[in-house]
Amino acid sequence: MRFGLLGVNSFYGAHPAAAASTARLAEEIGLDSVWAIDHVVVPATYETTYPYDESGKMMGGEVEFDLADPLIWLAYAAAVTERVILATGVLVLPQRNPLVLAKQAASLDVLSGGRVHLGVGVGWLEEEFTAVGVPFADRGRRHDDYVTALRALWRDTKATVDTTYATFTDAVSLPHPVNGGVPIVIGGGSERAARRAGRIGDGFFPTVAGPDALQPLLAIIRTEADAAGRDADAIEVTVPYGGDLTGLDDGTRRRAIVDELSRTADGYAAIGVTRILIPAQPADALRALAADLSDRYGITDATIGGAVAAV
Repeated sequence: MRFGLLGVNSFYGAHPAAAASTARLAEEIGLDSVWAIDHVVVPATYETTYPYDESGKMMGGEVEFDLADPLIWLAYAAAVTERVILATGVLVLPQRNPLVLAKQAASLDVLSGGRVHLGVGVGWLEEEFTAVGVPFADRGRRHDDYVTALRALWRDTKATVDTTYATFTDAVSLPHPVNGGVPIVIGGGSERAARRAGRIGDGFFPTVAGPDALQPLLAIIRTEADAAGRDADAIEVTVPYGGDLTGLDDGTRRRAIVDELSRTADGYAAIGVTRILIPAQPADALRALAADLSDRYGITDATIGGAVAAV
């Protein structure tokens, strides 16, 4: 099991000293990846239900909205690291021009030595779509057409795409990514997201909690991948960790937290999950947690995540 760093561009991580220290810390303690989250804009008041919390609202109020642009943050991180995967988790793809995004992601991939993973999703916040002028109702089809466009632009010398939401002829987009393409990780917690991951994803970023809830989605991925002639085992699954980390920073619950995290990791590993992402922790707590996990999983595989205050 590998562990990764989620929400690196939010809260403290949205500011330069913490951004640099977070990225460097990932290298220092042998972490696998850093994952930046995305909202172009969030209305101060919104009626759309946030699907990932029982309250129906994002955590932290307006503080939650303090997000550096994920691709710019990852470019900043690339300049101070050499090894960690630089990932979005996830980018709201229908809000991005696919030709611009193809250029941005490929450029970052080349400059970082082939370390970019592009996590993408259809989005959930209708008011955000309204603000940026993108229809909310057709975001699923738009997302899939944009994936087609991205891959064509990364692959072909002269790319031609003719879909409902992406159309261009003999488009030259250079540089191409280092390995011929950027891995596309499909985000979401619905059956539709799982079907999409099976059909077109290089990875899956589910937003459901626990192995029992995830297992039916993994079965859908396998069915869809088999039907499309794809290798389901090659679709990497990365999950956010939703356990209680209260007391980790002062050490009062450190052993209990590590035990629970390890049980969760083992349960996920048993159904094919390859990476767990953990939210923001202070730097000292992060180092201690990484050391504990390295005893169980090996330091080269153990990675922890979150936006870390400046050290």
